[in-house]
Amino acid sequence: MATMIRSKLSNVATSVSNKSQAKVSGMFARMGFQAATNEEAIGFAHCDDLDMEHRQGLQMDILKTEVSPGDVPAEGDIHYQRDGTGPPPSASKDEGLCSELSTNGKPRITAWEAGWNVTNAIQGMFVLGLPYAILHGGYLGLFLIIFAAVVCCYTGKILIACLYEENEDGETVRVRDSYVDIANACCTPRFPKLGGRIVNVAQIIELVMTCILYVVVSGNLMYNSFPTLPISQKSWSIIATAALLPCAFLKNLKSVSKFSLLCTLAHFVINILVIAYCLSRARDWAWDKVKFYIDVKKFPISIGIIVFSYTSQIFLPSLEGNMHNPKEFHCMMNWTHIAACILKGLFALVAYLTWADETKEVITDNLPSTIRAVVNIFLVAKALLSYPLPFFAAVEVLEKSLFQEGTRACFPNCYGGDGRLKSWGLTLRCALVILTLLMAIYVPHFALLMGLTGSLTGAGLCFLLPSLFHLKLLWRKLQWHHVFFDVSIFVIGSICSISGFIHSLEGLIEAFKYNIEE
Repeated sequence: MATMIRSKLSNVATSVSNKSQAKVSGMFARMGFQAATNEEAIGFAHCDDLDMEHRQGLQMDILKTEVSPGDVPAEGDIHYQRDGTGPPPSASKDEGLCSELSTNGKPRITAWEAGWNVTNAIQGMFVLGLPYAILHGGYLGLFLIIFAAVVCCYTGKILIACLYEENEDGETVRVRDSYVDIANACCTPRFPKLGGRIVNVAQIIELVMTCILYVVVSGNLMYNSFPTLPISQKSWSIIATAALLPCAFLKNLKSVSKFSLLCTLAHFVINILVIAYCLSRARDWAWDKVKFYIDVKKFPISIGIIVFSYTSQIFLPSLEGNMHNPKEFHCMMNWTHIAACILKGLFALVAYLTWADETKEVITDNLPSTIRAVVNIFLVAKALLSYPLPFFAAVEVLEKSLFQEGTRACFPNCYGGDGRLKSWGLTLRCALVILTLLMAIYVPHFALLMGLTGSLTGAGLCFLLPSLFHLKLLWRKLQWHHVFFDVSIFVIGSICSISGFIHSLEGLIEAFKYNIEE
């Protein structure tokens, strides 16, 4: 009898322990990982999509379901247990590398896999605008490509440092999970939610502007590939948007991510083809056209273009948290940014030397007509298949901040009790697609939009906020040279951001007025 009583008490204790872990884990899930989709982070977007399903499972099931004696927490719950208790979850074959979990509950993402995701983010399609930046910046533009790589690598590291604090035993412990958590910690106690809202707004702007850029570049590439057809660039943009309307019905990104990964590989091949063509014309390179002076009016736009091509900070906290060995993060950041710096500098320089003053906003438009159409069609396919990633991430942030925060939500939930999207929620998604079209029609300038985005959100998320947060959270532990670097980056970043934003905005206003008059 005594044995039976002890057995029942043991089962009850296990049940209570599991239930409490499930609830605590659910709270971490709601605090959880920020959306990790940048414009080319294809592999990590797939991982984040699976992570989102875990969170939804936690919110819909774990917090509402009683755990019977002997049961264990749900599979998605264990992903957020910091102490790693509980049996390891089973990995489904659909999840690939992102679902391979170690014994402490974290996905087995190696440094090479993490580096692949960062490389996709900073070596993406928008590298095609870098030769145009050299056109207006000359050798100073090349220097900025190197400088931006160094600064973004450094700010990525200090951003991750803001996730950790020392406990009472002097051990470094991760106490935050996302960029938003860091921002909120800096604004506590007076404005505990202000920092996260600022970061979310900046993220939404960057994601929506990325969607607009995909529509603009699609229209531009198709128009320049088939100039004899009686179809304007605006009409091509409308055709591209019609193909993108199904994005409003997306529930997940699994199938899209697979296609986008193939397109990313194709894009690397296209970059190699462009460089090979430029090398074939090495005898005609115009070295005398590379200037030491800058175009004061247009060079600030080039700064935004270069900065935008390095943006990856928004998903670094989640990526580092999913690494098998987080200690390898710094090394991974070093080699990815060194490689990006070399490849971007080489690509921008040889492309500009080949076409000099005739360099266009999208460099593939300079290719001979015999191969231009084929290359551009591949790039358009990549742009259209990459569009759902930032679009879906922007929708997620908007829905969670405005429609799904319970009593704090500004509007009613856009999902029904059965989890289906309501009609007015679908209308809002369609309206977001139409918004990207309208912007692409009235401001069809790839370089101006890219420069504006880089100057506004790119500089803010990559330069200003990381250095500011680092100073605020770790002020007492920083050495003098770290303080000097952080202050210098903040000052230089502010100057570049303001000047680039003003000049880009002026150009966009002029372009908007011109298109309205037409």
